[in-house]
This record gives sequence, structure tokens and C-alpha cells, in this order.
Amino acid sequence: MAGSSGNEQRIGLLNGFAAYGMWGLVPLFWPLLKPAGAGEILAHRMVWSLAFVAVALLVVRRWAWAGELLRQPRKLGLITVAAAVITVNWGVYIWAVNSGHVVEASLGYFINPLVTIAMGVLLLKERLRPVQWAAVGTGFAAVLVLTVGYGRPPWISLCLAFSFATYGLVKKKVNLGGVESLAAETAIQFLPALGYLLWLGAHGDSTFTSEGAGHGALLAATGVVTAIPLVCFGAAAIRVPLSTLGLLQYLAPVFQFLLGIFYFGEAMPPERWAGFALVWLALTLLTWDALRTAHRTSRALRAQLDRTGGGVPARKEDAARDSDIVACGGPSPDSVSAEPAPAPAPAPVEPAPARLDAPTGKP
Repeated sequence: MAGSSGNEQRIGLLNGFAAYGMWGLVPLFWPLLKPAGAGEILAHRMVWSLAFVAVALLVVRRWAWAGELLRQPRKLGLITVAAAVITVNWGVYIWAVNSGHVVEASLGYFINPLVTIAMGVLLLKERLRPVQWAAVGTGFAAVLVLTVGYGRPPWISLCLAFSFATYGLVKKKVNLGGVESLAAETAIQFLPALGYLLWLGAHGDSTFTSEGAGHGALLAATGVVTAIPLVCFGAAAIRVPLSTLGLLQYLAPVFQFLLGIFYFGEAMPPERWAGFALVWLALTLLTWDALRTAHRTSRALRAQLDRTGGGVPARKEDAARDSDIVACGGPSPDSVSAEPAPAPAPAPVEPAPARLDAPTGKP
């Protein structure tokens, strides 16, 4: 049994690396779709994602959830809000990458955990420990430094972080499985997206057929690019601890940051380095505090079990709650539709009782 458990964890880790690795490398894909604009790419992503997940659900014959969802107007309304928020997130990210703002986009997923915690305080009246307050304060200082460095607020980063955190809050309320959630959201997005593509075609502005079969195939592949990392994330979420996923999530923005500097050649003057350094310091404080608290809680649980001779101590919920902070936030909007039970509910960061979790992922 121990060997089987170890093998399962290795499989989970490989899937986790694959998911976050793909989300981290996705900035290499969007420029391949030029000369299509961000709006057209986004619409194709919505249409082809629905097609992909619909086929997947047909294969596994998982449709019972759809009837249940239609009988729950409140949950259906939340799914609609989630679809609208992730549309903004996807659209801004695609535009940012294809407009030469990969580094600023990566910043959005670095600061997403801090935004998630701030929303927890403001909306859910959560209490923070001193180190968490220090992390949030450091993150705020980083935004001020970056505002000076860019000559404007880093609106791309803030838009991505706040939209992803909002998406995570809504997803937490919905509590729907990963593939099912993506299917429901893209079903809501489908008709507006299809209508926009037909409008582009009628005005001669569509690139789907005018740029050749290869370009059309790449636009259709947006559905695969959206869904495959999500499948890998789902496989990782049920096999590895939440705290491990929380640490893996930083792979995606790290990859994006490195691509922005070394592949796309974006400028990083000293003031931007200073701003990013403050963000990384805030995330280090946040992660260290969460791991330390989870470790202390785990020791207290074991001590209480030893004293009582078994049973489930009352503070078991606190251990899960503290571990969640490690995973709050996510590097990409794609991962937010992942299975919510064992993993951080994207939100990003997308999926613990009465707290705001961000989905774990990607763009």
C-alpha cells in the first residue's frame, strides 16, 4: 500500500508540473495566432473549449449534473457571473501577451494570492495573522513602486489579479467539478462568442479561413490549450497535498516572467525589479507563515490524538484552513475550473470552510 501511495503521489506531481508548466509556457502560443486580434482569439477559445469538453463529457457519460444545474437558478446565476469574469480575465491576458506585456501579466498572478487575502478580509471579514498583514502591506507597497516605475498603475496586473480572485470567490460558492464547470461556463459564453465570429466573417474581418488551414487549426487548438492543462491539474489535485499544489502554482508566473524578459525581450528597469522584489518578499512571508502554522497545527492534532487515544479533534478544520493559504491564488485563469474539493479552488486562484480560496491557475 505504501508503494502504491508513493506511486500515486509521483503521478500527481508529474501532472502538477505538466499543468503549471503548460500554463507557464502559454505566452508562446498566443502570438502564433496573429494576425487574429485578441477579441477573435478569445471568441475562438470559448467556442472550441465548449466543443472539446462536450466531447469529453460524451465519452465519460457525465451529463446528470447539467439537469441539476438547470434546476438551481442561484447556482446558474453564479456560473453566469463566473463566465463573465473569466471572459475579462482571458481577454486581458491574451491582449497583454500579444501586445508585449508578458512581464506585467505575470505580475498579476504573483499578486493574486495577496488580492485574494485582501478580499477575504473585506468581504468575508476574515482575521489575518501579523505576518499575513505584513505580506499584504508589502504587496501594496510593491504596487506603489511599480506605479512609479511604469508611470501609471500596473492596470493589467491588477485587472488579472482582481478578476481571477473574484472568479475564485464565485467558484467557491458554485462548488462544481472542473470539466463540468468549464462546460457550463463555455456554454454560457458560446452564443455571444459564435455571434461575434459570424459578425467578423460577415464584415470580412475573420482570419479563420482567410489565413490558411494552418491558422484555422491553431485557432481551433485554443480549446485543447485550455482543457489539457486542466485535466492534468485535476489529476494532480486528487493525488498531492494542497500545500504542494500551492507551491507548484508559482511555476506558471515564474515561467511567464522569464519568457517576458529572455524570450520577448521586455525591459526591466531598476524600479520594476524593486517592485517585483517586494512582491516576491510578500509571497515568501505568506508561504512561510502558512507552512509554519500548518505544521504547528498538525503537531497539535497529533498530540491531542495521542492524549485522547483517537478520534477527530475539533481543530482539524483549522489545519485545512491554514494549509489553504499556501495555495490561495493561482497563476492562471485556466486552472480555476479545476476540481474544487481537494485542491485550491481557483481561485487562482479556482476550489475549507467559510474562507475565500483562489483558483490555482493559469492564463
